[in-house]
Amino acid sequence: MAEKINSIGRRKEATARVFLTSASGDTKITVNGKDYKTYFPQVIYQKSVEEAVQAAEVMNKYDFIVNVQGGGTKGQAEAVRLGIARALVKENSELKPKLKSVHLLTRDPRAVERKKSGRKKARKRFQFSKR
Repeated sequence: MAEKINSIGRRKEATARVFLTSASGDTKITVNGKDYKTYFPQVIYQKSVEEAVQAAEVMNKYDFIVNVQGGGTKGQAEAVRLGIARALVKENSELKPKLKSVHLLTRDPRAVERKKSGRKKARKRFQFSKR
């Protein structure tokens, strides 16, 4: 592998650009210049980021440099997960069935619904008064 492989992952309003390089010892995941465990202090988001690497069983083979922006913590973590999964498939297409079976290559289309006029929020209405 000569050059970096890059891919994009998105979730809600978050966008993650993932660059995959060959590992120097153990797998390093760097998110916005920090280690992913520092950037995502909650364990549930750390596990989400690691999920694609563990499902593909490629620990200690690749390093990931990630630039993520927009959205909140959960959206960013899941965008990173999708980006890592897509990068692994670009590198080795034999991993695709394994990652697809655990739903790591599917972009979650759910997003916030827009606010409608004449309502308090997207669906909530103002209180009705008969008199």
